[in-house]
Amino acid sequence: MTKTIKFSILVALAAFAFSFTNGNGKTIPSVNIKTLTGKTINTSELSNDGKPMVISFWATWCSPCKKELNNISELYPDWQDETGVKVVAISIDDARNKHKVKPYVDSKAWDFEVYLDANQDLKRAMNVNNVPYTFLVDGNGKIVYEHNNYVPGDEKKLYKKIQELTK
Repeated sequence: MTKTIKFSILVALAAFAFSFTNGNGKTIPSVNIKTLTGKTINTSELSNDGKPMVISFWATWCSPCKKELNNISELYPDWQDETGVKVVAISIDDARNKHKVKPYVDSKAWDFEVYLDANQDLKRAMNVNNVPYTFLVDGNGKIVYEHNNYVPGDEKKLYKKIQELTK
């Protein structure tokens, strides 16, 4: 079997395993990603002590992604104070562009966690086809809402979903 076929089978099995828990009860798969300093972490380590968590896939070349995360960044301190939500931004910038992520994040002073998925393993495992793609995870680790693309105001809809989880 060639490496390409083996890899394709592995990706298909991962997608099948993830889709098996689709809908109510879907959770974040266990995949290795990198911090902005290059440390490897497993997504199973992502948690928020029983409070909601937003996971947003984005890229430095994606204007709607940056608009969404910049708008969320402005509201994030209030969101945290009111609900305890944590935002996690997952960059899908590849090896050629991943060096652009930290300078961009630093220039915008985002106060949320940012990770690199340069090989796009997490993106594939979660069946994310394009960015921006945002997931809302409840305090028990279950995905309760997901949204693709961005138009101004989507962050308000997302916050209403967050508030519903914390009532």
